[in-house]
Amino acid sequence: MSAGVVALGNALVDVLSHESEGFLDDHAMVKGAMALIESERAEALYAAMGPAIEISGGSAANTVVGVASFGGAAAFIGRVFDDQLGDVYAHDLRAAGVEFHGETVREGEPTGRCLIVVTPDGERTLNTYLGASSDLAADDVDEALVADAQVTYLEGYLWDSPSAQEAFRRAAEIAHANGRKVALTLSDSFVVDRHRDTFLDLVAGHVDILFANEAEICSLYQVDDFDAAVTRVRDHCWLAALTRSELGSVLLTSDAQREIDAHPIPGGKLIDTTGAGDLYAAGLLYGITEGYDLETAGRLGSLAAAEIISHLGARPEASLVELAAPILAGASRVTR
Repeated sequence: MSAGVVALGNALVDVLSHESEGFLDDHAMVKGAMALIESERAEALYAAMGPAIEISGGSAANTVVGVASFGGAAAFIGRVFDDQLGDVYAHDLRAAGVEFHGETVREGEPTGRCLIVVTPDGERTLNTYLGASSDLAADDVDEALVADAQVTYLEGYLWDSPSAQEAFRRAAEIAHANGRKVALTLSDSFVVDRHRDTFLDLVAGHVDILFANEAEICSLYQVDDFDAAVTRVRDHCWLAALTRSELGSVLLTSDAQREIDAHPIPGGKLIDTTGAGDLYAAGLLYGITEGYDLETAGRLGSLAAAEIISHLGARPEASLVELAAPILAGASRVTR
């Protein structure tokens, strides 16, 4: 099966629990941020967390699961260890309809995991032990898969790994050599702070579609005003998709700006923001790869983001292709 979207990202098992604001203070966490942790802290936090849900995750993997839920063809490239979590991870992706092209290693760090604390306001704070996923390298990139995919999607969280940076550049090179598009999600403003110069180089020279929320795009260009960031990013890539929570999103090309409203949350209550950006990207990428106009693609992104924040966890609980039927009923494909 050829993929409409192939993603490179961290192969992580998500462990999610509801905790109080005080839990963040007690464990020196920065609310709403992602922190990289070592195995010892991962074990200590896991022991301190209350009842949890364990789900195979990782930002880019969540996105391609979303693409598959829309009915699109999707694949994932990542690294897991030959352990129980690694087996479960690969099985879960395949069960969700995603081709898993990851490397299963037998030496080194175990399969990674992300400990996610959800506070009463629905905000999520991530503590990530990368494990085997951080060793993704250029040799792991499946050239034929990337060459055939309409879009290769790169997860910004993985940019902390030097070997993964080489994998990203290799994947972008293959994609562009075959007339394909490259997408990047900035993932987290703290990641942007750590790697601003190399991210700017990547966006300007290797990326066609950029995903970022308001904080991330302002961090990238070191501005305090969203409109100033819009002005800066407009000419750096073919499309910038900028999310603004309840304010919806903005789609920018060199000659147009489209405002996309936030989709109503099923049930009317925000439960957990984990995966909102991942699923927004899923809807937009599905729309683009299926040839819909950008406004329709953006509405699909908003729909998917609304579904994911209506429950705990970053994987859809409802069929996105069924939820999307009213939006797509009156939409026409502009390309194939």
